[in-house]
Amino acid sequence: MNSRPATAPVAGPVAVLGECVADAFVEPGTAPPGALRMEVRAGGGPANTAVALARLGTPTRFLGRLSDDVFGRLFRTHLERSGVDVRATVRAAEPSTLAVADLADDGSAAYSFHARGTADWQWTAAELSAATDGLLSCLHTGSLALVRPPGGQAVEAQLADVRERATVSVDPNVRPLLVDPADYRERLPQWCAAADVLRLSDEDLAHLRPGESPERAAGWFHEHGVPLVVVTLGAQGVFASLDGKTLHAATPRVEVVDTVGAGDSFMAGFLHALHAAGALGGRLDGLTAAGVEAALAFGARVAAAVCAVRGADPPWAADLTE
Repeated sequence: MNSRPATAPVAGPVAVLGECVADAFVEPGTAPPGALRMEVRAGGGPANTAVALARLGTPTRFLGRLSDDVFGRLFRTHLERSGVDVRATVRAAEPSTLAVADLADDGSAAYSFHARGTADWQWTAAELSAATDGLLSCLHTGSLALVRPPGGQAVEAQLADVRERATVSVDPNVRPLLVDPADYRERLPQWCAAADVLRLSDEDLAHLRPGESPERAAGWFHEHGVPLVVVTLGAQGVFASLDGKTLHAATPRVEVVDTVGAGDSFMAGFLHALHAAGALGGRLDGLTAAGVEAALAFGARVAAAVCAVRGADPPWAADLTE
């Protein structure tokens, strides 16, 4: 795998770059015949992670393109009330992205997306350079903003610049309804080369490395440059590989309401723990197996708290101490 030059961690906020999505949930049994009544909440994987990080107490900056439509105003209010710094967001003329969630009996969600020509995918190189300027300890990105045209390649290219001064974390968050998984697989070697942390769900892994175990897939990811691989496995816990040393954390027992935002919140808890330990800012040179295990356990705890409530409503730090 690629060598990792030693770089000293820096004190700075965690920046999260990606989309905000209006998540619409059908309210069962509340609408008259021939109609649907929906509750709309601010969502989107990167935005969920930013909210969860800020609520845990990590200084967090969101880098997104927010529309001035009704959903964009909802996003901005939600982020600000959660303590997220939104000063680097772009005020976009395009409309917001909408996702309609269909919840199964076990709490899992299937989505239909309304995303053509929306604000989240229109990044330019100039916008990204301005948004990522300044001191950062980590840039976390991924999901659709990293892969959808026309802005996806500009986001990918920006990782090389940020990598010179901050830890880079990538979560592909595969959405096969909007982007062919083959497009993710084509870009994956470049993401591994740019990233210090790669997080996937078990569903992501099935799309990106079909038929491979987490251990075998982690070896491939390491060969392409990323030192820390994390795979969330639902009720089966969390797998991680730090330069080939495999680790595992259990999933706390919880009565699941739904799983919306669980993976995003896990990643927030994981990065929060690394930030608090002073591990972010460089190439993870001083990160130990014990440090990874502690971060995995905390991330799993945050994800469990989200599964116990409806929608992506991450806990505040005080909620986890009660």
